[in-house]
Amino acid sequence: MNISKKQRRTRRAIKTRAKIRVSGTPRLTVHRTPRHIYAQLFAADGSRVLAAASTVQKALVKDLKYTGNVEAARAIGRAIAERAKAVGVARAAFDR
Repeated sequence: MNISKKQRRTRRAIKTRAKIRVSGTPRLTVHRTPRHIYAQLFAADGSRVLAAASTVQKALVKDLKYTGNVEAARAIGRAIAERAKAVGVARAAFDR
């Protein structure tokens, strides 16, 4: 029985998310493209987005020269941390 690369990745993701759901901590996901960086904080059960930040948002981009570099990643990290604290989240599990 050969399992495809996509099936292996999906199995790992499901297993990771199940462990996070049991722990009850919100999930932090980050998506990168060469041009933009996106971060979302999901509720522990995955039912809703608690906070989000990305380089597509004009408020975050105004001080950045580029939107896909380390400086932009720091800005997104600060923004998602501030927004998480605003909704009362102090800890999150990183969902690869």
